[in-house]
Amino acid sequence: MRQVKTYQDKKILVLGLGKSGFAVSKLLLKLGAKLTLNDKADLSKNQNAQILEKMGVRVIGGKHPVELLSQEHFDYLVKNPGIPYENPMVQEAQKLNLPLITEPEIALSVSEAPYICVTGSNGKTTTVMLTQQILDRYLSRKGHHAYAVGNIGVPISSVVEKATKDDILVCETSSFQLLGVTDIDPVIAVIIDIYNNVHLDYHKTFTNYVNAKLNVTRTQSSAHYFLANFDQKDILQKEKQATNAQVLTFSENDRTADYFIADGYLQNQHGKIMKTAAMKLPGLHNQQNALVASAIAQLMGAADEDIRSVLASFTGAKHRLQYVMTLNGRKIYNDSKSTNIEAASVAIPAFTEPEVWIAGGLDRGFTFDSLVPLLKKHVKAVVLYGETRYLLADAARKAGITKIVIENTLQEAVPKAYDLTTAGDVLLFSPACASWDQFRTFEERGDYFVNFVKELKTK
Repeated sequence: MRQVKTYQDKKILVLGLGKSGFAVSKLLLKLGAKLTLNDKADLSKNQNAQILEKMGVRVIGGKHPVELLSQEHFDYLVKNPGIPYENPMVQEAQKLNLPLITEPEIALSVSEAPYICVTGSNGKTTTVMLTQQILDRYLSRKGHHAYAVGNIGVPISSVVEKATKDDILVCETSSFQLLGVTDIDPVIAVIIDIYNNVHLDYHKTFTNYVNAKLNVTRTQSSAHYFLANFDQKDILQKEKQATNAQVLTFSENDRTADYFIADGYLQNQHGKIMKTAAMKLPGLHNQQNALVASAIAQLMGAADEDIRSVLASFTGAKHRLQYVMTLNGRKIYNDSKSTNIEAASVAIPAFTEPEVWIAGGLDRGFTFDSLVPLLKKHVKAVVLYGETRYLLADAARKAGITKIVIENTLQEAVPKAYDLTTAGDVLLFSPACASWDQFRTFEERGDYFVNFVKELKTK
């Protein structure tokens, strides 16, 4: 870890005690900062809060004391990515021109290891996991490692201290994290895709959302690379205007891109990398994720054998078109990370077998008509639950699906969906909605789904 003086003896307020808030607090202490941590939740029995207090952090829980910002002079406010900018503490900090910084930017500023940043509306986690495994296979021959960090669930702050200059950090970066980033320089930055109607409850407009994503490359140097989606022409134009890095492109089918899929192969302009049929992961979108991971790996020096070995064995990230089991001839998949329509639109056509689809969740005011052609082609029956169950039922009816079952909860939906399957079918849980109407996170929702499936097995 690089010892920077930026935060030494600075008074810093950390807002939010989640994984990243805890990790960045410990990192800032090692960098010599004087910390106050605030979370509106009651922290009196929080183990991490108690650990930080013993380390010298002043912890304030149970409320947001806005007056604290004017009563004391803070040099920085570190905002947890999930906290909206409408938060009263954040708004007061902005009024006082208090610099807002983020956990990724702090952590990456002290990283000795070169780092890669991957973002996009869909496919981030799978791409990061594939890339990490390929690069780790490559680096392990020299006794070094690649680490998957960031929005994937491992704060960058928790890894930078042990990662050396010979290691590599592969960072999943969300739009929430990137919105507050002002100065990062990844050796490779990637925007897999950008879709509308994603996180607009947070960013308010599509323009704001795109601008947040573009922060992954805005401050890159000309010596580094930016990987862009050749198939999203409007976004590509904005990306080229925003970056100083060397732009390389990837495409699902266009042979003029630097990396592309054609004739059943992942390819670049120099030749074929791997047969897509040899991959374990289902779906065209996962072929794109594999293509991007292959491009990153090649740019970082990995051999094609490293790429082929990992892609032939990788079965999927948890909650992302994750294979659960085959039960009485039915293949069951958990795609709880499908928190938006676009994610479901790549999951549904990922299979050639007939599908029974479970969907539903938080109502964000969207219709699901864009899914109608996919439902018509791939889905034979649907079981719907949660706030959006009737909106989804409208789309299913428009697709000509006659077997439509409506339930209140996911627990009720799973056995009903199984009953509609026959041997050779796929039972697909791809909600197309956020989880927050019934679950705290998509991870919790996916874990419950897997448990409900296991209950089917015992019956």
